[in-house]
Amino acid sequence: MTTQIVMGGYGPSTTTHSRALKIIGERLITQFGGDVDVKYVWNIMDFGYKGEEVLWMSERGLLTLAYQSTSYLTDRVPELEFADLPFLFASLEEARAAMDGKFGAYMTRAIESRIPGYKMLGYFENGYRHVSNRLRAIHQPADMQGMTIRSLPSQMHARTYELLGAVPKIMDLKPAIAQITAGELDAQENPLANTVDYGVHKVHKFHTLTGHSYLSRGIYCHRASFESWPKALQEAMLTAVREAVLAQRELAVREEDIAEQAIKDAGGEVVRLTAGERAAFVQAVKPLHDEARARFPEAYAALKA
Repeated sequence: MTTQIVMGGYGPSTTTHSRALKIIGERLITQFGGDVDVKYVWNIMDFGYKGEEVLWMSERGLLTLAYQSTSYLTDRVPELEFADLPFLFASLEEARAAMDGKFGAYMTRAIESRIPGYKMLGYFENGYRHVSNRLRAIHQPADMQGMTIRSLPSQMHARTYELLGAVPKIMDLKPAIAQITAGELDAQENPLANTVDYGVHKVHKFHTLTGHSYLSRGIYCHRASFESWPKALQEAMLTAVREAVLAQRELAVREEDIAEQAIKDAGGEVVRLTAGERAAFVQAVKPLHDEARARFPEAYAALKA
């Protein structure tokens, strides 16, 4: 009997996350041949869905496997707000070690305990997020005063921008891009590769490498499907996902360099914060860290383990 596996996301086939899905599929086909039938839905937004809807699709089995930023689950899994804290990690290496270790395991337990329909397979890297805008160069929080900015659906993100003086607007990706293009929304924040993939660099001149948030995209598998597979396929999927995660991380680093050049080629300005400027951003959001340590002691302990 052939096992049907449908993997999907919300970006074109060229993104690092789509290419990582392809790696998973190719590994499974190489190992199991005709015993698996792998299909891809690269971008559900091409079919009229919102990017966030990959979540219910994988939870209910329309997609066997999908990825999405964990920020989209904070309303159902409040513990994930801790992962949305700004300036949570000191470096990319530290962030990856945390996600591969006890902190990632903590997030997986929290998600699976509150949403039993998911089998968490791992975490792709969404990377460090940076602010772009159409108004002015940003060197300090005061430069963001009154600036409207698109926010992911996480109160931690929204409160971060409020503390930095901006006006957060929580909205899904597609309407956000439309408002940015129309000049109705001043700013957004994303890894540089996303900013370029979405075409935002064509309308935003100013890009500041704030690195204020490191986000992961959970890899959500439909639990009932996963548990119905033979043990060999389950183990092969876990191995393939791990290989894809490591490959996607390296792809993401290269894509950021390519994206930065694309921004400059489009006439954009890229600001790198000095140590003092970065310290001002960190100080502005310190209240969030103080509060989160009290609210989520288990998450803090996992992070420091």
